[in-house]
Amino acid sequence: MIRSPIITVLGHVDHGKTFLLDRIRGTSIAAKEAGAITQHVGASFIPTDVIKQKCGELLEKYKFELKIPGLLFIDTPGHEAFTNLRKRGGSTADLAVLVIDITQGVQPQTKEAIEILKLNKVPFIVAANKIDLINGWISNEEEMFLKTFKKQREQVKQLLDEGIYKLMGQLSEFGFDSDRFDRVSDLTKQVLIIPVSAKTGEGIPELLLFLAGLSQKFMKNKLEIDEEKPAKGGVLEVKEVQGLGMTIDAIIYDGCLKKDDKIAVGGKNGVIITKIRALLVPQPLEEIRDPRKKFKTVDKVYAAAGVKIAAPGLEEALAGSPLRVIKGNEEEVKKEIESELRELRIEKQIDGVIIKADALGSLEAIVMLLENKGVPVKKADVGAVSKKDVIEAESVRKRNRYLGVIFAFNTNVMEEAREEARKTEVKIFESKVIYQLEEDYEKWRKEEEEREKEEELQKYIFPAKIKILPGFVFRASKPAVVGVEVIDGVIKSSYPLMNDRGKVIGTIQSIQEKNQSITKAEKGMKVAVSIQGAVVGRNINEGDILYTAIPKDQVYEMLSKFKKYLELIKEIKNIEEGEV
Repeated sequence: MIRSPIITVLGHVDHGKTFLLDRIRGTSIAAKEAGAITQHVGASFIPTDVIKQKCGELLEKYKFELKIPGLLFIDTPGHEAFTNLRKRGGSTADLAVLVIDITQGVQPQTKEAIEILKLNKVPFIVAANKIDLINGWISNEEEMFLKTFKKQREQVKQLLDEGIYKLMGQLSEFGFDSDRFDRVSDLTKQVLIIPVSAKTGEGIPELLLFLAGLSQKFMKNKLEIDEEKPAKGGVLEVKEVQGLGMTIDAIIYDGCLKKDDKIAVGGKNGVIITKIRALLVPQPLEEIRDPRKKFKTVDKVYAAAGVKIAAPGLEEALAGSPLRVIKGNEEEVKKEIESELRELRIEKQIDGVIIKADALGSLEAIVMLLENKGVPVKKADVGAVSKKDVIEAESVRKRNRYLGVIFAFNTNVMEEAREEARKTEVKIFESKVIYQLEEDYEKWRKEEEEREKEEELQKYIFPAKIKILPGFVFRASKPAVVGVEVIDGVIKSSYPLMNDRGKVIGTIQSIQEKNQSITKAEKGMKVAVSIQGAVVGRNINEGDILYTAIPKDQVYEMLSKFKKYLELIKEIKNIEEGEV
């Protein structure tokens, strides 16, 4: 038996993921979403009949025969939910549609989606959405892209191709060769870019055709299942439903799931074994996540399917955990799930960061992304950030302040944990967007390293070369006040100065610019300085070149630390050693 391919839809916020599915389904779920941004996870089955209706002409043109039952679309809020489509060694998703607004190109969440797809080895098609917003575009409702494209003016065609070329360049930065779908020469090596409009339906026939076609052509073995096998799947979401109690939304990717089956899923405190009380599925072209639609109760479902499961004891079930049917092999299944949970819920005796997340999938994605960036992970678990987590992070912080931190993804920080973090100065990074966590950490680390470096450099007298400006002697002595130009380097208060023969002539007492006191002056600045110990006409004169007098032990250290001022440091070294 050939099952339907499981297709996930990813993309940056507001790039049109839900509206694209909405156009395919012919429902109005997108319009009901708060702010038109998807808020819940859903699954929609698009039967073969609908695909034939949408792209019949294309099927005839390419002499293509559909053998799959249909397409099972997962509609994700952003791409965090995609991470819960996880399974050991990859993803339950067979293909992904990466929705990119052609007028905006690749955005931050697009980048993260691409990274996650790469990590999970999921092939994808790019839906270059919002072609209707291209200046001068004339829309043709529901039409194939190639037909509607022919009807556009040359200037409009050029604008669209410019958008495609921009996307191709951006995708190449991630190591992907891509092109507009009708120009692709090798489907196994190139990513297809299909221009579409979720608003008008243009390009949707090509999108459906290539999703079905690529699935049948390159995933035949993966899609072949034994329908009598006990089901395998994954938990997408855990939620309470009135009249049903705690339920799980699951995606079944292999075998058959039946009412009264004994199942095992991962839980907060180990494996949960329970018996299915009810199986509920949405009607074709409806969504699991639309609460106003009544679910249809069924006795069994075959892969691939999105299904809601009602069963006792699901209160502690974890999104992203595997789901298995038990058929006389309870211990074996239990060990398999326990082993997988151990891999995901990390606890190592090393110096590393601590990660807390709302679900196993997002936890796994954050661990993979951080470890790929060379950030070691000491602990990763599902749940709120506790005081114990902060104490563990503080222990690491004493040895490595950059690793003694906590990442909290879409989860709470307990008040006592927040208080402990304030006391111990443990940094907690919180976000509902995965890439934001990593970005915030990188930015913080860079700023801290710069600050540390700056503090380290404060012990040194910076190299500087200044010229006393003729006509700008304001006081001859006690202290001498003169106008100077900083030719190179940096001067600060309390820096000793020497002449070009290496003789110390005094110490900078203060610096002023436009009658305002300043702490330092850099190359190119003209300022007034007061020099204690200097006497104009005796040890300094108008037009003299002066240098900061750097202690000899510092000079040698600075040669390796102040690359920016290397030549100036060498000049000062030579003066101090009498080699000028």
